[in-house]
Amino acid sequence: MQTVTIIYRLAVALWLGGAALFTFVLTPLLFRSESRDVAARIVGLFFPGYFRWGVVCGAIALICRIVRAGRVLEPSALILLVILMLVSFQAFYVEPQAAALKREIGSFETTSKDHPLRRQFSKLHGISAVCNLSVIVGGVALVALF
Repeated sequence: MQTVTIIYRLAVALWLGGAALFTFVLTPLLFRSESRDVAARIVGLFFPGYFRWGVVCGAIALICRIVRAGRVLEPSALILLVILMLVSFQAFYVEPQAAALKREIGSFETTSKDHPLRRQFSKLHGISAVCNLSVIVGGVALVALF
Protein backbone atom coordinates (compact mmCIF):
# COMPACT_ATOMS: atom_id res chain seq x y z
CA MET A 1 0.00 0.00 0.00
CA GLN A 2 2.98 2.33 0.54
CA THR A 3 3.76 2.12 -3.20
CA VAL A 4 0.21 3.20 -4.09
CA THR A 5 0.53 6.19 -1.74
CA ILE A 6 3.85 7.19 -3.31
CA ILE A 7 2.42 6.92 -6.84
CA TYR A 8 -0.64 8.97 -5.78
CA ARG A 9 1.49 11.74 -4.28
CA LEU A 10 3.83 11.74 -7.26
CA ALA A 11 0.92 12.00 -9.73
CA VAL A 12 -0.63 14.91 -7.82
CA ALA A 13 2.73 16.67 -7.42
CA LEU A 14 3.63 16.29 -11.10
CA TRP A 15 0.19 17.50 -12.18
CA LEU A 16 0.15 20.51 -9.83
CA GLY A 17 3.78 21.38 -10.49
CA GLY A 18 3.32 21.18 -14.25
CA ALA A 19 0.17 23.28 -14.15
CA ALA A 20 1.77 25.92 -11.92
CA LEU A 21 4.93 26.11 -14.03
CA PHE A 22 3.02 26.37 -17.30
CA THR A 23 0.43 28.85 -15.98
CA PHE A 24 2.52 31.15 -13.80
CA VAL A 25 5.99 30.99 -15.37
CA LEU A 26 6.22 29.76 -18.96
CA THR A 27 3.10 31.29 -20.49
CA PRO A 28 3.61 34.79 -19.03
CA LEU A 29 7.30 34.65 -20.02
CA LEU A 30 6.42 33.78 -23.61
CA PHE A 31 3.84 36.56 -23.89
CA ARG A 32 6.30 39.08 -22.42
CA SER A 33 9.19 38.11 -24.67
CA GLU A 34 7.48 37.32 -28.00
CA SER A 35 4.82 38.92 -30.15
CA ARG A 36 1.25 37.92 -29.31
CA ASP A 37 0.94 35.75 -32.43
CA VAL A 38 4.25 33.93 -31.86
CA ALA A 39 3.56 33.36 -28.16
CA ALA A 40 0.02 32.13 -28.92
CA ARG A 41 1.37 29.73 -31.54
CA ILE A 42 3.98 28.31 -29.15
CA VAL A 43 1.54 27.95 -26.26
CA GLY A 44 -0.99 26.43 -28.65
CA LEU A 45 1.54 23.77 -29.61
CA PHE A 46 1.92 22.76 -25.96
CA PHE A 47 -1.75 22.81 -24.96
CA PRO A 48 -2.80 19.34 -26.19
CA GLY A 49 0.07 17.70 -24.31
CA TYR A 50 -0.42 19.91 -21.27
CA PHE A 51 -4.08 18.95 -20.88
CA ARG A 52 -3.48 15.28 -21.64
CA TRP A 53 -0.72 15.29 -19.02
CA GLY A 54 -3.34 16.47 -16.54
CA VAL A 55 -5.77 13.76 -17.63
CA VAL A 56 -3.13 11.03 -17.20
CA CYS A 57 -1.85 12.32 -13.84
CA GLY A 58 -5.41 12.80 -12.61
CA ALA A 59 -6.52 9.33 -13.67
CA ILE A 60 -3.49 7.72 -12.02
CA ALA A 61 -4.04 9.70 -8.82
CA LEU A 62 -7.76 8.87 -8.72
CA ILE A 63 -7.14 5.16 -9.26
CA CYS A 64 -4.48 5.15 -6.53
CA ARG A 65 -6.77 7.05 -4.17
CA ILE A 66 -9.62 4.61 -4.70
CA VAL A 67 -7.31 1.59 -4.30
CA ARG A 68 -5.86 3.05 -1.11
CA ALA A 69 -9.13 4.25 0.45
CA GLY A 70 -11.52 1.73 -1.08
CA ARG A 71 -14.23 4.33 -1.69
CA VAL A 72 -14.95 7.29 -3.94
CA LEU A 73 -16.82 9.50 -1.46
CA GLU A 74 -13.68 10.57 0.34
CA PRO A 75 -12.92 14.34 0.08
CA SER A 76 -9.65 13.90 -1.82
CA ALA A 77 -11.24 11.45 -4.26
CA LEU A 78 -14.12 13.87 -4.87
CA ILE A 79 -11.69 16.74 -5.47
CA LEU A 80 -9.72 14.54 -7.86
CA LEU A 81 -12.87 13.55 -9.72
CA VAL A 82 -13.96 17.19 -10.16
CA ILE A 83 -10.58 18.46 -11.33
CA LEU A 84 -10.12 15.44 -13.59
CA MET A 85 -13.47 16.27 -15.20
CA LEU A 86 -12.38 19.90 -15.63
CA VAL A 87 -9.07 19.02 -17.29
CA SER A 88 -10.82 16.44 -19.49
CA PHE A 89 -13.30 19.14 -20.57
CA GLN A 90 -10.34 21.36 -21.44
CA ALA A 91 -8.46 18.59 -23.26
CA PHE A 92 -11.30 17.20 -25.33
CA TYR A 93 -13.65 20.15 -25.85
CA VAL A 94 -12.22 23.60 -25.09
CA GLU A 95 -8.72 23.18 -26.54
CA PRO A 96 -9.80 21.69 -29.90
CA GLN A 97 -12.46 24.41 -30.28
CA ALA A 98 -9.99 27.17 -29.37
CA ALA A 99 -7.34 25.76 -31.73
CA ALA A 100 -9.83 25.74 -34.60
CA LEU A 101 -10.79 29.35 -33.87
CA LYS A 102 -7.11 30.37 -33.71
CA ARG A 103 -6.57 28.90 -37.16
CA GLU A 104 -9.56 30.84 -38.51
CA ILE A 105 -8.49 34.09 -36.85
CA GLY A 106 -5.00 33.90 -38.28
CA SER A 107 -3.51 36.87 -36.44
CA PHE A 108 -4.50 38.23 -33.05
CA GLU A 109 -2.39 41.29 -33.73
CA THR A 110 -4.31 42.36 -36.84
CA THR A 111 -7.80 41.02 -36.06
CA SER A 112 -10.00 43.40 -34.08
CA LYS A 113 -10.99 42.38 -30.55
CA ASP A 114 -14.59 43.00 -31.63
CA HIS A 115 -14.40 40.44 -34.43
CA PRO A 116 -16.93 37.62 -33.78
CA LEU A 117 -14.22 34.93 -33.92
CA ARG A 118 -12.08 36.83 -31.42
CA ARG A 119 -15.07 37.18 -29.09
CA GLN A 120 -15.73 33.42 -29.36
CA PHE A 121 -12.07 32.72 -28.67
CA SER A 122 -12.05 35.09 -25.68
CA LYS A 123 -15.05 33.27 -24.21
CA LEU A 124 -13.32 29.89 -24.58
CA HIS A 125 -10.11 31.34 -23.19
CA GLY A 126 -11.99 32.60 -20.14
CA ILE A 127 -13.63 29.23 -19.58
CA SER A 128 -10.28 27.50 -19.91
CA ALA A 129 -8.60 29.94 -17.51
CA VAL A 130 -11.28 29.35 -14.85
CA CYS A 131 -10.95 25.58 -15.31
CA ASN A 132 -7.16 25.77 -15.14
CA LEU A 133 -7.13 27.86 -11.97
CA SER A 134 -9.74 25.55 -10.42
CA VAL A 135 -7.50 22.57 -11.20
CA ILE A 136 -4.56 24.32 -9.54
CA VAL A 137 -6.63 25.20 -6.46
CA GLY A 138 -7.86 21.61 -6.32
CA GLY A 139 -4.27 20.38 -6.59
CA VAL A 140 -3.20 22.62 -3.72
CA ALA A 141 -6.10 21.24 -1.66
CA LEU A 142 -4.98 17.70 -2.45
CA VAL A 143 -1.44 18.49 -1.32
CA ALA A 144 -2.84 19.97 1.90
CA LEU A 145 -4.79 16.73 2.43
CA PHE A 146 -1.69 14.48 2.04
